[in-house]
Amino acid sequence: MNTDPGAPLDPDGTAVVVGASLAGLRAAEGLRRGGFRGRLVLIGAEPHPPYDRPPLSKQVLAGTWEMERTGLRDEAGLRELGIEAALGRRAVSLDAVARRLELDDGTVLAADGVVVATGATPRHPFAEEGVLVLRTLEDCASLREALLAAAPGGRLAVIGAGFIGSEVAATASGLGLSVSVVETLPVPLSPALGETIGAALGGLHGRNGVHLRTGVAVETVKAANGPVLELTDGSVVPADVVVAGIGVVPEVGWLEGSGLTLENGVVCEGTLFAADGVVAAGDLARFPYRGEPVRIEHWQMAADMGAAAASALLAGRAGAAPFEPVPYFWSDQYQEKIQMLGRPAPDDEVVVVDGDLESRFVALYRRRGELSAAVALSRPRQLMAYRSLLERKAGFDEAMALAKGAT
Repeated sequence: MNTDPGAPLDPDGTAVVVGASLAGLRAAEGLRRGGFRGRLVLIGAEPHPPYDRPPLSKQVLAGTWEMERTGLRDEAGLRELGIEAALGRRAVSLDAVARRLELDDGTVLAADGVVVATGATPRHPFAEEGVLVLRTLEDCASLREALLAAAPGGRLAVIGAGFIGSEVAATASGLGLSVSVVETLPVPLSPALGETIGAALGGLHGRNGVHLRTGVAVETVKAANGPVLELTDGSVVPADVVVAGIGVVPEVGWLEGSGLTLENGVVCEGTLFAADGVVAAGDLARFPYRGEPVRIEHWQMAADMGAAAASALLAGRAGAAPFEPVPYFWSDQYQEKIQMLGRPAPDDEVVVVDGDLESRFVALYRRRGELSAAVALSRPRQLMAYRSLLERKAGFDEAMALAKGAT
């Protein structure tokens, strides 16, 4: 093991990637692509090879895709890259200084470089009352079975009008269920997108026959004789199926005592190093984005961060380049596509530069004179025009000039 704390990863050493997620897979692939020849171990708590999660709330849940179609690389594909896949195994501890890991079957691994990519776990309220969540293939299978048993004409109650909850609501509506969505916030998505855009996207539900209740929380769920949601305003929502989509928590319990800094995830430097020889990637990585420590739970971010984490390990802590992404996110709901570039803040100024909030639109966000983000509803080509401006931190006036030239 190289004792220089800032040295590049020994190309003939041992690397361990913890988490067979998108981020973990991209990290493993990136190590091989970058010339790493040594032993490469990929540890995954689920029994499946790496797979894609976004289709679970849409195509797979709707039945238009088979689950097998979500696979990113099968076990044969992992072997082709010389990756030892330890699937159905959890890491239970890490000594970050020694870079020593222990698995739940007692296996101990010593590594020259470690990628931590164990992702996040859904918040799961009222689990004992039969409320479902959606994160894994098994979750999807259980939810689809429940929806099909209730359809057509059955009732689905969704707790939370975030992106996952909204996607499930849209898919279930397409399967013929009567859907109600209960959201604690007065305006859905307002912490992420601000009230103006949050309200506009929340309007998709009503325009597609889904009942959205805002500014009210679920107090209890009574499971006897079919689930009934009792809300804090005294009203009730009867249902045949209930699913919660109220966010996730980073999967870092196994890292307690590891020597890593844990604060709403794994705290990383701008290069994604969390310690000498240890990098983090994906939903649990908390890294500085334009001066602010953030965790960003987006598919594209996980893919880009996994590749960047591999490059950082190969370069070494002293020579790694900072990770400076332009966050990108999308969500398919009903017949519309929501897309976002950048990272808006709730108090950013919002200017609609194309279309209108009652139909399809592009909106730009201004913060301290700069373009901070752009959001579009079913305007993909128009949105992507702003990517290069976000990459170079362009001023808002330049973004407005581009918008005027495009109209």
